[in-house]
Amino acid sequence: MICKDISSLSIWFFKTLLKYKEISHFVSTRSGGFSSLPYNSLNLSFNVSDEPQNVLENRKLLSLTLGFSVNSFVTSEQVHSSNVTVVRDKKYNLGATDYESSIKGTDAMIAKTPGVCLMVLQADCVPILFYDPNKKVIGIAHAGWKGTVSKIARNTVNAMNKNYNSKPKDIIAGIGPAIGPCCYEVKLDVVKKVEKSLDNGKEIIIVRDDKYYLDLWKANKIQLINSGIAEENIEVAKICTKCNQNIFFSSRASKNAAGRFGAGIMICD
Repeated sequence: MICKDISSLSIWFFKTLLKYKEISHFVSTRSGGFSSLPYNSLNLSFNVSDEPQNVLENRKLLSLTLGFSVNSFVTSEQVHSSNVTVVRDKKYNLGATDYESSIKGTDAMIAKTPGVCLMVLQADCVPILFYDPNKKVIGIAHAGWKGTVSKIARNTVNAMNKNYNSKPKDIIAGIGPAIGPCCYEVKLDVVKKVEKSLDNGKEIIIVRDDKYYLDLWKANKIQLINSGIAEENIEVAKICTKCNQNIFFSSRASKNAAGRFGAGIMICD
């Protein structure tokens, strides 16, 4: 990934996706917005105890910086599910300016409609961006450990194939900043679920000092490869949000008192 300063904001981009001029994508940081402690300052989530007006101003600032309307954002409830929603039309008020109108009960979205910016929010979970340049289809997923275990990345690829005939070999994917294997300590019950549910489960559990650590980056990359995406088409940020809590929000680092940064992708009008 590379970081660019645009106006007052620092925005991160996947190198592999930047070459496709027909799409816009981003990963935001926590700086440059209007929110106060502990959500300082570019918190994009209405679902934390931040002032809604601050969140709206943050979203407006981000969209203006990226060159589109705040109403273009489409977000979901993010309930740590394996569900994928198809956003078929350019509809406004799908979580763009409040939480109540966000898409219910889903953590991944796909679309083919220009002008729709699919966005997920996180503070340690993994954002995954998808683009099929042949069929002009975009996708995005929010994958914590529960979503990873329930194979939301695979489900997103399958949904792109089922609804738009996207071939996995044509899909470009970006795995964004998230808590890394250096910091993501998990309990034994999570370890057992990972080893039971995921291919190569034992490869993504690291044992250090009698503690278990989960590699969400590797888990989702393996899942994408097993879904048919070529390894060379997958870019992994390898940026740990907890280690870089001054740049990105981290729930673990802040003991759950954190805002949310965003990752998004859109087919340009």
